[in-house]
Amino acid sequence: MLLQGSCHCGAVRFSIESRTVYPFMRCYCGICRKTAGGGGYSINIMGLADTLRVRGKRHIKAYRPWIDFPERLERSEGLRHFCRECGSQLWVSDSRWPDLIHPHASAIDTPLPVPPEVNHIKLEDKASWVEVPRGPRHHRFDTFPAESIQGWHRRMGLLGKGD
Repeated sequence: MLLQGSCHCGAVRFSIESRTVYPFMRCYCGICRKTAGGGGYSINIMGLADTLRVRGKRHIKAYRPWIDFPERLERSEGLRHFCRECGSQLWVSDSRWPDLIHPHASAIDTPLPVPPEVNHIKLEDKASWVEVPRGPRHHRFDTFPAESIQGWHRRMGLLGKGD
């Protein structure tokens, strides 16, 4: 599926192909919470890096966050790309997975499907004021689950064409 996205001010617009379009995983880690998490978490989906097309590249900045916030002992391998004009978080890239780009669901303008279940991850880093939904559709993980984004889509029978 071709996804279209943009920043808030419109200086950056992008498209990317994705086979894993269900925004099922909410991350409560300190990086997501501090850089993009209006609700105390952020949601990334997955796209194919070689299909990323960007207009307004000159407006993009990247931030390489500290993993051990607030101690600041080690930098993440992931780069957080955002619009330098309005601050909108756009996507995450990571040198460990050069074939993938993880756009923030909040930057996607294309309607995304509602996931049949939600994984709440990195709850060990959750802000105290955040209430995590409970119920049979909500699965909780203190750290990262073993199942990948692609694995989840495959298990749920929701993987797009080509995989």
